[in-house]
Amino acid sequence: MGWEKINTYVEAVPAKSIAPVYVTMGATNHGRGVREDDDFYATEPKATELLLRVEKFTHKILEPCCGAGHIGKVLEARGHEVIGYDLIPRGYGEVKDAFSLTGFDGDVITNPPYKIAQDLIFHLLHIMKPSRKLAMFLKLQFVEGLKRRKLFDIHPVKTIYVSSARLNCAKNGDFEKYVTKAMAYAWFIWEKDWYGETILRWL
Repeated sequence: MGWEKINTYVEAVPAKSIAPVYVTMGATNHGRGVREDDDFYATEPKATELLLRVEKFTHKILEPCCGAGHIGKVLEARGHEVIGYDLIPRGYGEVKDAFSLTGFDGDVITNPPYKIAQDLIFHLLHIMKPSRKLAMFLKLQFVEGLKRRKLFDIHPVKTIYVSSARLNCAKNGDFEKYVTKAMAYAWFIWEKDWYGETILRWL
């Protein structure tokens, strides 16, 4: 089925009916109101555990889009001090806009709402101290796009870690209900003021 036919089919049927088509294609339908209103898609704890096996971070870590603490709680269990912020109170961290932050002397680990990811990367790398790390859990397709190419030219990614087995981001943090792993995710690691060739690795 070509993309034009797929798009025509999508417009003709209800969002719930089209979901299996996106799963088969290894994609998700982000339109027509099917996304969570505040873009809250919690990170499977295993994703953070895998990251900590391959990267070392400062003791104090900022989680600026902390949600219900799915990343932060794993970090705390491994001995890190976590400062969590989010626009929406979900029982973990403080209510605060990440774009209001003016400085942080430590590393940052987060899974941001996809729609603000690029702007947030620019902001965080601006306020972070030299040599500090920024780890973002993002869709693998984040490597695509002309606008993001400009981001990568200014702030090259040091390492991209792709999981050999797909990891899950569950809508509203409901991992029992949302078990489909149709989207490929990866950890993107920036180091403030680092420039060089991006390394691709597998978890």
